[in-house]
Amino acid sequence: MSATHPSAAGTAVLRTEVRLLSREPGALFWILLFPPLLLVILGSIPSFGDPQTDLGGLRTIDVYVPVAVLLGPIVGGLQSMPQTLTGYRERGILRRMSATPVRPAALLRAQMLVYGGAALASSLLALAVGRLAFDVRLPGQLLGYVVALVLTVLAALAFGAVISALSRTTKVAGAIGTAVFFPSMFCAGVWAPVQTMPDVLARIVGWTPFGAAAEALNRAAAGDWPGWDHLAVLVAWTVLLTAGAARWFRWE
Repeated sequence: MSATHPSAAGTAVLRTEVRLLSREPGALFWILLFPPLLLVILGSIPSFGDPQTDLGGLRTIDVYVPVAVLLGPIVGGLQSMPQTLTGYRERGILRRMSATPVRPAALLRAQMLVYGGAALASSLLALAVGRLAFDVRLPGQLLGYVVALVLTVLAALAFGAVISALSRTTKVAGAIGTAVFFPSMFCAGVWAPVQTMPDVLARIVGWTPFGAAAEALNRAAAGDWPGWDHLAVLVAWTVLLTAGAARWFRWE
């Protein structure tokens, strides 16, 4: 009997993970639908459609589109993926996989592809809602916006991998994910756009992965290339978090 080719096994795992995520309405809602829904709610506030002098003539809804774009990666990377992976470990699925032609690493890759794809789809949906519902201009520097968004998703997935590595149970993963979720949303500008933060606070937030992402996306949306310092912060966080996850992650 011939052995299963690793690439075929990996493809089968990816298909399975896509199917399993499609059966999770809660995860799909928070990753895919919550960000554009929040944008619709905010855009329905009359004052959010008026130009603001402290925002350089932009409307409040204009600066909240990049915030909504960040929510999908934050939810998918910090909350959904860690609980799924930790649940697999907790139920012994990863241990059983190690005795089959399908290696546990294939499952990790599939998880990152599935949740990374869902996060990117959420971001594109938020952009579409902003454009079609509130006439928000599409990013003026499209390539820079794509680069910043991809780096943001990678940083979020690396963050989620660290949470998975440090969590022995799904309850712990949920607790850690929640503990970092709200500060991450603050840094992304959910409660106050980064442009409106005091200079000192904005500089501090700019050293966090999602604060740097917000700054990079804002600059690209305005038509400028994202700041190399903000892109460097995203790359540094991705590398450091990936290294930490690789060191601490256990399959059993």
